[in-house]
Amino acid sequence: MKAKKLYAMLDRDFRVSDFKDDWSFMRFNDYITPSFKRRHMGLVLDNAGEIKKVYTAVFPDLDILDKLLAAKETDILLFAHHAMGYDPSISGLPFYNIPEEYLQKLKQQRISFYMLHNPLDKNGEFSTSVNLAKNLGLEINGEFCEYDGMKVGVLCKTELKSILELVERVKSTVGHEVRLLANGGHEIHEGRVAVAAGGGNRGFVVKEISDLGINTYITGCTNEVPSFEPVEEFHKIIRESRINVIGATHYSTEKFACIAMTGYFRQIGVPATFLEGRYCLEDL
Repeated sequence: MKAKKLYAMLDRDFRVSDFKDDWSFMRFNDYITPSFKRRHMGLVLDNAGEIKKVYTAVFPDLDILDKLLAAKETDILLFAHHAMGYDPSISGLPFYNIPEEYLQKLKQQRISFYMLHNPLDKNGEFSTSVNLAKNLGLEINGEFCEYDGMKVGVLCKTELKSILELVERVKSTVGHEVRLLANGGHEIHEGRVAVAAGGGNRGFVVKEISDLGINTYITGCTNEVPSFEPVEEFHKIIRESRINVIGATHYSTEKFACIAMTGYFRQIGVPATFLEGRYCLEDL
């Protein structure tokens, strides 16, 4: 498919013009498209005139880029949920810029890069929280957690009775250990579960869950961040409101949306494959 046609379809189908996002902390250079510098979403690297195949990923981490470059394929598109690599073990902001030597190699190999952050977080068929809940076998019956004018969390029902049962299901679904912040009894009240993929360890998120009378919450990040008020408030509220929280890492709670996106590309006639990245237990 012609690259410009594919980018236009993504812009249209995910209503990019209706969203705002902020990647102003990213290092902009001549490799980055003018449109991304302006709107902080959509096409990041315009390196191919034709797209023969799409690879989807959660983050454009160096191991993901190494896989793409080692395959020696040309005229491909990397589609990612984020514009930058992710490493929560580094001090401060956990995102890092793609090094310029990688940007040069991607250009030489005709590998373009398109990303959707907020448009893929907004609840919908291909969104992060919706696809996490579906893969956990939860029944979605509502939504919550508004930021940037959109709802990004889902309210669910489960047949499971205990938080310990739910922990085992989350572990088997994401394929690794998770963290349980046990602040109340083991019973899941009325089978109600709130789900917000990614970095849901913010006070305003669990304040809404508490107001709804829900005592069970699944998210990606649960780590403590000293002196960062929104995260300190998160931990204060879940203790006071006796909310049990399961953390399953930023990567693992968002990867199901990027897996689902391979279906989107196949529907429009472009072969697509999900590239498995790495989860970071530092998120927990």
